[in-house]
Amino acid sequence: MSQSITVSWSTVDARYSEASVLDKLSNHDLILRCQTGLRPDRAAFAELLRRYQNQVERILYHLAPDWGDRADLAQEVWIRVYRNINRLQDPVKFRGWLSRIATNLFYDELRKRKRVGTPLSLDAPRTLQDGQMDWDIPGDTPGPEEALTTREFYEQLRDAIADLPEVFRTTIVLREIEGLAYEEIAEITGVSLGTVKSRIARARAKLQTQLQNYLDA
Repeated sequence: MSQSITVSWSTVDARYSEASVLDKLSNHDLILRCQTGLRPDRAAFAELLRRYQNQVERILYHLAPDWGDRADLAQEVWIRVYRNINRLQDPVKFRGWLSRIATNLFYDELRKRKRVGTPLSLDAPRTLQDGQMDWDIPGDTPGPEEALTTREFYEQLRDAIADLPEVFRTTIVLREIEGLAYEEIAEITGVSLGTVKSRIARARAKLQTQLQNYLDA
């Protein structure tokens, strides 16, 4: 009996020690551990999942806000990552690679469902600087009314993004939500750098038009 307890506590201590070590490893080192051997190291992979699961969920949330099975899609993303992580040549590019997998899965599912949306016109002329849109509402300590306004704003922002055609939604999510560089977005979406910049500018113009009342507040 006592021997069994000793073995169990030793196992727990070993796992706790390993988790503590993994928690201190860089993303680069975790990925290298996952690429060693025939299959990814499970503990290292679990730590990567813990660090990046919010990114995957955030991308899918903005790309498919009305899909009720996003949790299943997120799980499928990580299955694809697990199966293909050995193909990632540069661990530094893991974040963009992960975004590409999530984005590609979204379009795979979109084609399967034959979901055709009504295209919106984004051709209205507007001169924009190629900078970030200011989506923050001023105020150091918002009161109840300001908090309500902020919540309403982000709900409107979410709906406005959801209304964009898929190609524009993808680029604006990767840029404004994920903060990826234009070059990374071009690589993920498979289009030219100029096309990426054009899509982002047009998407920003559409969002700015829909959210103008909040931006002027």
